Amino acid sequence: MYHTVLVATDGSWCSEAAGDHAIDLAREYDASLRVISVIEMDVAFSESISEQMLADLEQRSEKAVETIATRARDRGVTDVETAVVRGTAHRAILDDAREHDVDLIVVGTHGRRGLDRLLLGSVAERVLRTADLPVMVVREQKPEEADGAT
Repeated sequence: MYHTVLVATDGSWCSEAAGDHAIDLAREYDASLRVISVIEMDVAFSESISEQMLADLEQRSEKAVETIATRARDRGVTDVETAVVRGTAHRAILDDAREHDVDLIVVGTHGRRGLDRLLLGSVAERVLRTADLPVMVVREQKPEEADGAT
């Protein structure tokens, strides 16, 4: 059913939960897994960011994709690719999905900037609204929920 699954991560709890679902699907369907992180780069932001800030963002993004990639390999997914890209998050996710012939995009409901009062984070909402392929949106799962505590 799925040949290539893409999961977007920013290192948040929610994107970690999305990563787990993407890993399960890739393993179940013997699919490749593509793990990406987007460094948000709009014009106003890119003009004011220092080289050190950009390096820190890239390092954080690399860590986020490698965390999920390592977990995937440990759980038996053999075909795993990672990428850190720059751009507007939802556009970069969709562009990457098209470029790599992805069958399913997996995103978390909220990232680092998510607000509990919103039903769906802006990136997830935009990906869901504009994608021309299936999108799985995974609800945020905080560590205490993952352990069964409420």
